[in-house]
Amino acid sequence: MVLGRLTHYAFDAVLISAFLAGIRRSTGLTPSIKADTFKDQPTIQKAIENYLWVGEWSMDMGVAVFSNSPWFERKR
Repeated sequence: MVLGRLTHYAFDAVLISAFLAGIRRSTGLTPSIKADTFKDQPTIQKAIENYLWVGEWSMDMGVAVFSNSPWFERKR
């Protein structure tokens, strides 16, 4: 039960991160993570950067899988 809940929260976190990556890719908007904001806690800044990187990675993997699938086609 606890493992299922933890998995659910982790999946939700990756979805939110991928959503933020999609916003960044389509509009250029990104969360403001300035070094002076986190000067007292650099580990928090690194954790946020890693979290956003997971969204970028999952989005890249999704695009790679979907582009090789016959169920999806690219329209320009």
